[in-house]
Amino acid sequence: MSTEPTPVDFWFDPACPWAWVTSRWLLEVEKVRPVRARWHVMSLSVLNEHKDVPEGYGQLLREAWGPVRVAIAAEQRFGNEVLGPLYTALGTRIHLQKDRSAAAVREALAEVGLPEDLTGAMESTDYDEALRRSHHDGMDRVGEEVGTPVISVAGVSFFGPVVSPAPKGEEAGKLWDGVLLVAGTDGFFELKRSRTRDPIFD
Repeated sequence: MSTEPTPVDFWFDPACPWAWVTSRWLLEVEKVRPVRARWHVMSLSVLNEHKDVPEGYGQLLREAWGPVRVAIAAEQRFGNEVLGPLYTALGTRIHLQKDRSAAAVREALAEVGLPEDLTGAMESTDYDEALRRSHHDGMDRVGEEVGTPVISVAGVSFFGPVVSPAPKGEEAGKLWDGVLLVAGTDGFFELKRSRTRDPIFD
């Protein structure tokens, strides 16, 4: 009987506050269930590049290219294992400190021991082909009607869960159990209600 944790693939855009909350939940799940997160990059900018979006959101999407390009560049040079720590460092600055600047990206890279020259990827299209491949690897599993996060585990892929704040401890584990149960049911597609609160970061 295998004692290895089950890999859970998680696609994120560092700019998405809902993905950030869900990612913090998944880290809690790792503490109480035999699972291990594997992090992958998707892009809200790619997802929405041919859509008519409000100007405020459009500005966020233009700014969002930088961090995902840096994440892909870091993964290509140093391997997939750097994405988890880098995502945490980027997300802390973007969501908790409200700093989306290039300086914040440099600080995030330094925090996890990655070279500052990776910030050059922010304004470069050199990594966009790899970014699109990573994006579609996640999105093609669930369809284009959804966004981030996407989770794939044991042959089951789904968008979400969208939750705020992130449950802790065994409550995180119970949500995981429930999500797997419904997502793994043949023919199950959607369970949703209107959001009545903003993302809560704690």
